[in-house]
Amino acid sequence: MIELRPVDSENVWDIIELSVRDDQEGFVASNTESILEAYTATVEGDTALPFGLWRQDAYIGFVMFGYGATDDEDEPEVAAGNYCLWRFMIDQRYQGRGLGREAAKACLDYLRTKPCGPAEAVWLSYEPDNAGAKRLYESLGFTENGEMCGDEVVAVLALAGIPN
Repeated sequence: MIELRPVDSENVWDIIELSVRDDQEGFVASNTESILEAYTATVEGDTALPFGLWRQDAYIGFVMFGYGATDDEDEPEVAAGNYCLWRFMIDQRYQGRGLGREAAKACLDYLRTKPCGPAEAVWLSYEPDNAGAKRLYESLGFTENGEMCGDEVVAVLALAGIPN
């Protein structure tokens, strides 16, 4: 079972050390960059919830959620009043074992609790060339909604559509 553990002073260095394969680096920001973005978003009054993905006895990945609109010029309309799966990565040592899907389901279970307030959907974005991400997110029920977030494709999942 995968647990979401908030990033804190005890685990931040373990999470920063996680990385994707070289061929995936263009698809996701480093965890260091993500944690810095979480800090600055929070300082600016926006919501950023960074977590380490823990399984058995090790951190296997990282996820960060957002909530609501941030007035970013590239932000899609669906951001208003909804959750964002802002960052999601599985360390290269743990890929290819079905853990990405298991971790994504744990993330959706967490968002189903609506930790920051009411919302109808969760959205995410990915590089158009990232076929692996597209396959994973489609298998979980995300559908592209025609919007873009910068150069990335936006996909949405209704919170009511997340299976228990």
